[in-house]
Amino acid sequence: MGSIKPLVHVGGQAMLARVLGTIRESRVDEIIVVLGYSATLIQERISLDGVKVVFNESYQEGMATSIRLGLANVSEDAEAALIILADQPFIRASTIDILIEEYQRNKPEIVIPVYNGFRGNPVLLDRSVFGEVAALSGDIGCRAIFGNHSSGILKVAVHDEGVLIDLDTAAEVQRFEEGRQQCDVVNSGNRAGAGPQLVLVGQDPVAKALAMLGRLLDLSVVLVDPFVRPDEVHGASVLNALDLSRLAKTDDTAVVVTSRGRFDEDAIEQALNMEAAYVGLLASNRRAKEIRSNLRAKGVTGEKLAKLRAPAGLDIGAVTPAEIAISIMAEVVSRTSGAERTGTPTPPRTKSI
Repeated sequence: MGSIKPLVHVGGQAMLARVLGTIRESRVDEIIVVLGYSATLIQERISLDGVKVVFNESYQEGMATSIRLGLANVSEDAEAALIILADQPFIRASTIDILIEEYQRNKPEIVIPVYNGFRGNPVLLDRSVFGEVAALSGDIGCRAIFGNHSSGILKVAVHDEGVLIDLDTAAEVQRFEEGRQQCDVVNSGNRAGAGPQLVLVGQDPVAKALAMLGRLLDLSVVLVDPFVRPDEVHGASVLNALDLSRLAKTDDTAVVVTSRGRFDEDAIEQALNMEAAYVGLLASNRRAKEIRSNLRAKGVTGEKLAKLRAPAGLDIGAVTPAEIAISIMAEVVSRTSGAERTGTPTPPRTKSI
């Protein structure tokens, strides 16, 4: 961000001040702010009246330490807690209230907001899962326990894209302050739905490199992301909803998920259900194992899970986004080519000069 993130101005206010203002307008009874880096300076610059402030001296060990400390300071009579990110300045107070109302109506273990099919934040936790979350360590959040509570999770559809926006760079601040054009489904010049199809979930640098390779191979490229715009992906189609059933069905559809943990599990589940010829996930071995376990708990069959390539790509020692994209595209070609389907090796094509 180039400066202390909670103090970066968004809409004329320091980001943390704006988030706190939203929470104060909601039905939340108690606000706890966990401070770590530059805690003293943040206290000097932002009014924290009526807020319980706790200091995380172990903040460098990762997000889990802050969540653990926050939950430890929740009042004993509280039924549940919302984990709200300090870099989520566009979330609405009405959205927070909806999550609280749905929790009180249904009493689930976990409540998650969903916008256009994409999971977001804040996450609401019933007190019964506090201990499990408090046992987490490292730079991970509440998502790590979701797989243990698949039947206790309530997903709530909200009309608030702010649940998906957490700002990490100055460019993102500028982009979202200026607003964006809602796309939903836009065809920006490629052969959407015609022939082999490459579906990319997330706009990670690897996804952008894969889109370029897909166009070179004359594939119909579709980028699935809540905020990607057509002018950012020339020659590709855009889907701003996580609903792969809206895409054309072809025998040669390849789905590669590069969302870096944001909505990878839901995307993988949809891709397996649509019986894509190739389903790949850009993730660590740990995250891949976690997703397989979570999907198995949801009832996804072993036969379907066997089709998941995670981590995606052939082992060529790839490091850069372009190299990783090449390794994945090579695997896509090997899995979706005529040779793969028929079992007959396809001889290399030669050209006489």
